[in-house]
Amino acid sequence: MTVAAPIAVIDIGSNSVRLVVYEALSRAPTPIFNEKALCGLGREVVSTGRLAEDAIEKALSALRRFRGLCDAMQVETLHALATAAARDAKNGPAFIAECEAICRTKIEILTGKREAELAALGVISGIHDPDGIAGDLGGGSLELVDVTGTSVAGEGITLPLGSLALQDRSAKSMRKAERIVRDAMEDAAVLPNLAGRTFYAVGGTWRALARLHMFQKDYPLHVMHGYTIPAKEALAFARSVHRGEVEALGNIEAVSMARRPLLSYGALVLENLVRIGRPAQVMISALGVREGLLYSRLDPPQRAEDPLLLAAQEFNLLRSRAPLHQEEMVAWTDHFFASSPALEESAEERRIRHAACLLADVSWRAHPDYRGEQSLNVIAHAAFAGVDHPSRVAVALPVYFRHIGLTPEQPPPRLLELVTPAALDRARILGAAMRVAYPLSAAMPGILPSSRMEVRGDTVVLTVPRALSDMVNERLQSRLRALCRLIGREPVVEVEGRG
Repeated sequence: MTVAAPIAVIDIGSNSVRLVVYEALSRAPTPIFNEKALCGLGREVVSTGRLAEDAIEKALSALRRFRGLCDAMQVETLHALATAAARDAKNGPAFIAECEAICRTKIEILTGKREAELAALGVISGIHDPDGIAGDLGGGSLELVDVTGTSVAGEGITLPLGSLALQDRSAKSMRKAERIVRDAMEDAAVLPNLAGRTFYAVGGTWRALARLHMFQKDYPLHVMHGYTIPAKEALAFARSVHRGEVEALGNIEAVSMARRPLLSYGALVLENLVRIGRPAQVMISALGVREGLLYSRLDPPQRAEDPLLLAAQEFNLLRSRAPLHQEEMVAWTDHFFASSPALEESAEERRIRHAACLLADVSWRAHPDYRGEQSLNVIAHAAFAGVDHPSRVAVALPVYFRHIGLTPEQPPPRLLELVTPAALDRARILGAAMRVAYPLSAAMPGILPSSRMEVRGDTVVLTVPRALSDMVNERLQSRLRALCRLIGREPVVEVEGRG
């Protein structure tokens, strides 16, 4: 793991001003500090053409604190961005000049095109192999841009449908807001490209909507990034929010008081996007413009890294007894899974297995009775990018089974709702393989590479060198038998070099 100085981004948006400090510039950037101030800079720009004076004072006060925090955290590189409100207001240039004096850095005033590009790069950096339209809803504007894999298709478009701007333009009339949204989206050329694909929702208002939906549904995993709602469900939910009384909604306490006034406008925009664009699903991306900026500063080899595996490697270095052992576990299970067509994996399944192997020892310091539970909690709720919710659980379950065994306990039933029966079976098999590896190696490096486990016909053969033959006891053989029962094979132990 590369040790580098913290890097920070200040985002001066139309609704909030935010500071995020990251551990380092990385393909898997880890936030070590995150704070926002809801200033409402853009609330009157449409009607008055100016940033409100009280909003300016709130923003400048927040920036003074943010600059002090960066100094205290020894941030060497500070990037500062400003979006629609500062871009469009008559007093925007004077405000930006004051901001630059406080922040002691140049502030990039994003054009709509540049904002769309960075939002798309944020989605690319945080979603594994995305395919759809990224939509960044801020206080002043909505940016829409096509993303496929690691590519941004076209320049994207900007619509004046930010939550604060829409509230201002409509004079807080929902009927007027509905007309404004419909008229703006009629000519949104990018929306026909959304049909049957995924809409990636970026921005605080949409995250608040998703959080409300998550709590109303009693969803078992409270991680916002990658939270996915089927399109029909998203349409019905957005319609109910924008047409109802926000304070009367169930579980509204899940949304902060400051966010609630804008929920109806965000829901209105989402409803029309889904109705017109006809996506298959809506997925929340917690990574957006700020992470897109960091991603844009990486060189091509860094961009090509897998953020899930990179984060798992960092966890391994920080928390495992012997990190090299976990790397060896990857290769050891590679051989086992490649030995039988019945264990054949897709590229995504192999990626999940590799991550699980790297994370298999992260809870070794916990009390033995709680290692499984802690592993499941740590891995499923980690700040990983490049992984959706079913895959989070698929990474965590083998480590859970590695600790608690295969019977009689079960992981929390609610988390099982997120994985398929096939994924659960694979998790049990990998967990069982780990339970063979650990008694053999004692979690120490250099031992697994001298042994191998493979399927041969109707047997699973564990081969160990003669020097390790005393490591094969009843406990290890019992675990080998348990693995064999899962895949319908018979266990065999071979000792190399024995005459």
